[in-house]
Amino acid sequence: MTEPFGARLRRAMDQRGPLCVGIDPHASLLAEWGLSDDVAGLERFSRTVVEAVADRVAVLKPQSAFFERFGSRGVAVLEKSVAEAREAGALVVMDAKRGDIGSTMAAYAESFLHRDAPLFSDALTVSPYLGYGSLKPAVDTARENGAGLFVLALTSNPEGAEVQHAVRADGRSVGATMLARLAAENEGEEPLGSFGAVVGATLGDLSSYDLEIGGPLLAPGIGAQGATPADLPGVFGTAVRNVVPNVSRGVLRHGPDTGALRAAADRFAREIAAAVAGV
Repeated sequence: MTEPFGARLRRAMDQRGPLCVGIDPHASLLAEWGLSDDVAGLERFSRTVVEAVADRVAVLKPQSAFFERFGSRGVAVLEKSVAEAREAGALVVMDAKRGDIGSTMAAYAESFLHRDAPLFSDALTVSPYLGYGSLKPAVDTARENGAGLFVLALTSNPEGAEVQHAVRADGRSVGATMLARLAAENEGEEPLGSFGAVVGATLGDLSSYDLEIGGPLLAPGIGAQGATPADLPGVFGTAVRNVVPNVSRGVLRHGPDTGALRAAADRFAREIAAAVAGV
């Protein structure tokens, strides 16, 4: 039986620290690296990031859209990057934010969460805003293949509040409802459940939300979006032990020099470890 994602993630976090580095080949970043905005530049960028940090960070998170924009050749680069990152010991969270219903959601799940799929990733980001129940095909496929999900719950973009902070008839916000559903998915799982939430590190005090969902909390917003590692305990409280802080541009802007990329990732990892140790 395949070891569940949550168990593998807990071990990786304990051994390597919880840092997640994004692979986000924006056109502007390719230019900053002196690379062409084409498949060759995309491949050089992705290979460099994987070579620099996949052997030292817990998680790499490629943003699927920046590969898909180059069509099938871009997706081929993504497949190779995922495989090489996992071979180097990093877990891969595919940032694709898929969300649909029925057979379509099942097809998305098979694309990223079935162990035999070319794009198989350890976990996938998904959107629950067709109703949490619409994610069932992804939940089932993840369980069957030892993979995980990160469900959008309290995101860092300002527009998210109009949906996620909306209050339901039962008095609970939509975001809080998603957290509660994830807690139910993870019930009884040790040492960490496989079904996590995306919760922005830029949101300030979240003490009114129950972030103790028994699973990981993927936290974008460190670095370019303004949050720092020192902010993590104040945002997440005691749940900070299960936070996977994501840094993208804060690390990537130091490329294409692999030594500089490694140094930036190591610096963020030390700062995050120091912040979490104080809780």
